[in-house]
Amino acid sequence: ASQVPALAEAAVFVHSAEMPEESVVIKGYDFNKGIDHRVLLQSLAHCGFQASMFGCAVKEIDRMLVAKEQPLSEEKKESAQLLQEPGERPLSNCTIFLGYTSNMMTCGIRETIRFLVQHNMVDCIVATAGGVEEDFIKCMGSFYVGEFNLRGAMLREKGINRTGNILVPNENYCKFEEWMKPILDKMLEEQMQQGISWTPSKVIARLGKEIGHVDSVYYWAYKNNIPIFCPALTDGALGDCLFFHSFRNPGLKIDIVEDICRINSLALRAANTGMIVLGGGVVKHHIYNANLMRNGADFAVNINTAQEFDGSDAGARPDEAVSWGKIKKTASPVKVCADASLVFPLLVAETFAKRHWESQSQQKS
Repeated sequence: ASQVPALAEAAVFVHSAEMPEESVVIKGYDFNKGIDHRVLLQSLAHCGFQASMFGCAVKEIDRMLVAKEQPLSEEKKESAQLLQEPGERPLSNCTIFLGYTSNMMTCGIRETIRFLVQHNMVDCIVATAGGVEEDFIKCMGSFYVGEFNLRGAMLREKGINRTGNILVPNENYCKFEEWMKPILDKMLEEQMQQGISWTPSKVIARLGKEIGHVDSVYYWAYKNNIPIFCPALTDGALGDCLFFHSFRNPGLKIDIVEDICRINSLALRAANTGMIVLGGGVVKHHIYNANLMRNGADFAVNINTAQEFDGSDAGARPDEAVSWGKIKKTASPVKVCADASLVFPLLVAETFAKRHWESQSQQKS
């Protein structure tokens, strides 16, 4: 009884192998040194859990941006010219695809996305219908912070729509419908008289032109010739507008086949590609499937809270996409399991915005 059992001692006091020299030591931010938000964000990389995945995402986006800054090879320029359709954006050394679900436009992430589009930092966007229409709707009326537990029946009586803890007066949608009516009439007229073949990306570009508002993501996309794809364009208020228009002034056609050819061709002619996807579902898969056409993207960052146990595409880890040929075998993709409304502004601050303001500072000096 005076001796420790040998079995227990051997089980508890197992000797460890030496850690590799490049191993990162876990250490958080020391607030005794004051408040430095840049250093705080950088410290997340060696904090562990999803904080460290955030650090990995910063590195992955930096790799995209470094690739984008490199000059195109002559061989790639020649092959791109053969594939390029008239009116498309000039090719850079890394074509960046950005995808997001409608809740990103509902919340304040809209302004983060607008910054990227305004300053020409991404090359192609895939959004849901809500992710398109709510940008325009915010130019006509405000959204408000509410609470997650507000009763639906009470809000319905007041004509207030709730998305999570964000409140949207239904009057905003009424204004959107009135704004859309003459635009759809004109589009139908152009289809009938000029033979214009409308696609979701052409519709969104037209709406970006019509809104003419500097707060709008899609105004800047129109100005900078960044294509916006929305394969589920009818799945929201835009679909309601098209439905009602089909009674008032029938005949408008929108071709999704032309758009799938367009986005796949963008991926095919790219020298390198990077994918940044907030959320999942159609926006994630549409970007991933386009990159299948070139045997996978070179860089990828996903931010969502979905899990893989149900086999959903949203929840899948990036390695699953490697098995499908949608991410290259040589890539180092990153998934951050977190709410994008919290994480994405910080990620942009540490990557796109940091490079933008450093460049501005250098130009001034």
